[in-house]
Amino acid sequence: MECLLVSEAGAHSPVTLPLGTARTLGRGPDTRVTDRRCSRRQVQLVADYKSKSVRVKQLGTNPTSVNGQVLSPGSEAVWEEGATLYLVNGQYPYTFCFRPAEPAVHQPSSNASRKRAQEGAPDAPEVPSKRANVEESGREEVVRGGVATNSQGKAPACPQDTWIEDKSLLVFTKAGVCARSKFAGFDIDGTIITTKSGNVFPIGVDDWRILYPEIPKRLKQLFQDGYKLVFFTNQRGISRGKLRPQDFQRKVEAVISKLGVPVQVYVSTGLGFYRKPLLGMLDHLQKQGNDGVEIDLDKCLYVGDAAGRPPDWAPGRKKKDFSCSDRLFALNAGIPFSTPEEFFLGWKPAAFRLPEFDPRKLQTGLPQYEPPSAPLTVPGSELIVAVGFPGSGKSTFIRDFLVTEGYVYANRDTLGSWQKCVSVCEAALGSGKRAIVDNTNLDLESRSRYTECARKAGVPCRCFLFTTSFEQSKHNIRFREMTYTGDGHAPVNEVVMNSSRKRYVEPTLSEGFSTILRINFLPRFQDPKLQEHYRLFSEG
Repeated sequence: MECLLVSEAGAHSPVTLPLGTARTLGRGPDTRVTDRRCSRRQVQLVADYKSKSVRVKQLGTNPTSVNGQVLSPGSEAVWEEGATLYLVNGQYPYTFCFRPAEPAVHQPSSNASRKRAQEGAPDAPEVPSKRANVEESGREEVVRGGVATNSQGKAPACPQDTWIEDKSLLVFTKAGVCARSKFAGFDIDGTIITTKSGNVFPIGVDDWRILYPEIPKRLKQLFQDGYKLVFFTNQRGISRGKLRPQDFQRKVEAVISKLGVPVQVYVSTGLGFYRKPLLGMLDHLQKQGNDGVEIDLDKCLYVGDAAGRPPDWAPGRKKKDFSCSDRLFALNAGIPFSTPEEFFLGWKPAAFRLPEFDPRKLQTGLPQYEPPSAPLTVPGSELIVAVGFPGSGKSTFIRDFLVTEGYVYANRDTLGSWQKCVSVCEAALGSGKRAIVDNTNLDLESRSRYTECARKAGVPCRCFLFTTSFEQSKHNIRFREMTYTGDGHAPVNEVVMNSSRKRYVEPTLSEGFSTILRINFLPRFQDPKLQEHYRLFSEG
């Protein structure tokens, strides 16, 4: 007899609860739960095989519940087989299951299996057969209690095809995938497959073929050499409603079946930290997708076609790469990168271009503003006009250095129109106060509204020019969308950003400004993790 705690979401292999021995579970590799609300020691479970029941004791701060009954810290109760345990806050459901223990079964490899192994191709696992064997670097794997493990008792192999969903992420694990300390990562479209139709984008779920005939053999050799094979792909069309997730899932399964090797697939379905070149998918793999086996990134590699190559990067290759996201993904992760042609065909490395803004080279030794001898605030009435791209740091700077000094704040995002901004400024200056306009004010016309306002009030008008480049401003916006949870920032899309670039005219004193103060972007991070994220390439 054995007792298993089975994840209803199929997030991982069942957890064994030994007879009469307390098993403590919570956030960690056993459950793959990363939710900070779940303690590492959330519950204590003791199985009674005779009565087929489990005693549950809550250890964590946030509530565990079983069959709708909510526990509190230190409380415990007993439930019989089939009860559903929610690990924390009504999430992460598990079912208690008792069944007869099954001995390990070993089947010798067939002649065909041995022949395939000699040719460099791993045996395809027979799933969900409990007599399945899978070759892993010359070591056989057997199934114990329905969960495949290698003969050394390490790195359990996935017993069956599994899809899981985590917010804007889909993860497919093919039967036979094993946790390993190194991986070979690949993009899918343009790297592993291309369209049969010859179109840039597939015309249907079946419009694909393997890109190069060398690919299956090379992947099988990598598998034999001890690499875990992992595909990382951006599929924003899913979140935009242009691609049905079930269609793409069927496509993924068909591609891997054609390749004939076990692969784990990470699919980013929207924007945010999961989308390449950011490292959300890799982070998920390291923390939740590798059965607790630590990955040595120094031994990993990544291959993708979004490599930043210019037009005519090779004979017959007229078009430039659509982005640089795959190369930047590898740069962010610190692992070697190759294009499909370099890796599978042995071509020489092609020329490429990185984005204009490199977050790894962020300047930190600049003064906050220039000239540094100029006063940041003045005692008398004045009007300050901020000028800068969306995401250039205007609002944060104004809030921290000017609003706290009593400046009246006018912002179109909150007031709704430039006319209301002018009215707020007129009222403030008419009362002898100081005011600042926090809009982009990129063109002559928008700035003239406020210089005229100051002229009529008989007060000086200064310009605060935020020097953040267009590319860095875009980076700031993407970072803000990923990390900022407060109010006050309106969404900024690509159309708005490109329009702002076309409208920009650098301000001059001849417009009516008494001074132009240049404000440098100096980000401040209270959380070191956020600083690490900021220094990653965020868009290819």
